[in-house]
Amino acid sequence: MAVSISVVLLLLILAVIFLRTGGLKISHALVCLLLGFFLAGTNMAPTIHSGLTATAEIVGSIQP
Repeated sequence: MAVSISVVLLLLILAVIFLRTGGLKISHALVCLLLGFFLAGTNMAPTIHSGLTATAEIVGSIQP
C-alpha cells in the first residue's frame, strides 16, 4: 500500500508540474484521470499492480 501511495503522489506532483508549465492541459489531465479510474476497474488491474510492485521491489533492492 505504501508503494501505491508513493506512485500516486509522484504522479500527482508530475501532473501539477505539467499543468503549471503549460505542457498539460486541464482536459488532458481529466482524460488521464478517467483512464486511470476505468483501468482500475478492468481485469488488467491486478496485473498492473503486481508489475508495479515487482518493479518497486527491484528498485528498492538496488544498493548504491
